[in-house]
Amino acid sequence: MTLRLTLAVLGCLALAAPLAARAADISGTWNLTVTTQAGTGTPTLVLAQSGETLTGTYTGRFGTSPIKGTYKDGAIVFSFEVSGPMGSAEVTYTGKVDGDAMSGNMQMGTMAGGTFSGKKAP
Repeated sequence: MTLRLTLAVLGCLALAAPLAARAADISGTWNLTVTTQAGTGTPTLVLAQSGETLTGTYTGRFGTSPIKGTYKDGAIVFSFEVSGPMGSAEVTYTGKVDGDAMSGNMQMGTMAGGTFSGKKAP
């Protein structure tokens, strides 16, 4: 009986491992809604994930910028540089990912900040 139980548990773990690894991958296109004191924007975030490292592009009001970041245990952090009439600044997003949704806060250098939410495109 103990051998059967052990084999059953190992079988379940073998089936669950690929599902857990797949669930942790947030690569793809994300449609964001960003709210700041200056208004609301709807940028697009394209992510590529390798382990805990994120790369990709952010396309929004100031054009397209490469991003760098991390994703671990549901927590996401990514940043990119923007240039505008007032100069350049690093924009940093920090938040949580839950399945095909993410939300959190953003900060543009030492200036304005705001909140964001997003849905992964199908």
